[in-house]
Amino acid sequence: MRFFLSIAAFVFFWATAAVAQAGPPPITLDVARFRNLNKVEKGAEVEIYVTISTQFLTYRQRAPRAFQSAATVTLEVLKADGKPAYREVVVLKPPVLSDTSIAIKNPQSFLKRILLPDGKYTVRGTVRDQYRSGEGQTTVEKPLVLEAPATAFLADIVLLAQPAVRSGGTDNFSRGGYRLTRTPGNVYSRGTENIFFYTELHNAPAGQPVRVHYHLTTPDGSAADADATLTPDSGRPTTVVGQLPLGPLPDGPFTLFIEVYGGAGTKTLLAGHRVIGERSIAEYAPAGATTPR
Repeated sequence: MRFFLSIAAFVFFWATAAVAQAGPPPITLDVARFRNLNKVEKGAEVEIYVTISTQFLTYRQRAPRAFQSAATVTLEVLKADGKPAYREVVVLKPPVLSDTSIAIKNPQSFLKRILLPDGKYTVRGTVRDQYRSGEGQTTVEKPLVLEAPATAFLADIVLLAQPAVRSGGTDNFSRGGYRLTRTPGNVYSRGTENIFFYTELHNAPAGQPVRVHYHLTTPDGSAADADATLTPDSGRPTTVVGQLPLGPLPDGPFTLFIEVYGGAGTKTLLAGHRVIGERSIAEYAPAGATTPR
C-alpha cells in the first residue's frame, strides 16, 4: 500500500511542479551569405536561421493540463576587433502543452536578415531557459567571412525541407521570387525522400546558357547526380533551385556539390559550391520549423 501511495504522490508532484529535461537547451545557427543587391550599399545580406530544441526546456504549469516553457535568445554579430555589429534579444514561447511527457516537442525557430559590409565577423547565439537557473544556458559561435569574387560564383547553398515555391511575398522566408522552408541544422529525418536546395549564381555571362550539375555523395561512395540548363539574367543573380533523391543514401553525413559549366559545349567550370547535411532515418522532425508568432 505504501508503494502505491508513493507512486501517487510522485505523479501528483510531477504534474504540479515545473518539469525540466536534463542539460541546457541546444541552439543551432544556420548562416547563409547572399550579396546585397543595393549597388550603393555594397556588402552582403546575411541570413541567420536560429533553431532551439524545446525538448530540453523547463515546462511550468500555468493551469490544469496547461504547461508552458520560454527561452530567451541573444543573437550577436561581432566584428574582427570584437566590437558589436548587431545585437538583438528574442523571446520564444513554444505552444502550451497539455502533457509534457510527449516524446515530440517541435523546435522553435526564427530568421534574421542583416546587411553587413564585407569583412570578418563572428556570429554568436545564446539561449537561456527562462524557468531554470544554473545550467540553463548554451552559447554557440560561428565564423563569418563576407567577400565577393569578381568572377562568376555561387552564393551559399540553403538546404530546404520542402520544394522552393514561387511566391510574390516579401517576408523573411522569401528570396529570389521563392518561398523557402529551411531545414534546421541541415538534418533530414525519418520519412524524407528528397533533399531540396536553393542558391544564387552571380557574374555569369548573361544570355548564354550554362549547365548546372548537382552531385550528392556520402563517405561510403554512394551518390546521386542530376543536370539542368539555365540562362543567366543580366544585372541580377540567377536563382538555382532543385532537388535530389535521398533514397539510395545511407544514414550519416552527405555533401551536396553544385557546379556551373559554360563555354563551348558547357564544359568550362565557371563556379562551384558545396554544403554538408545529414540524414537520420531513426529520428523524427517536423517538415520545417516555422517562425514564432
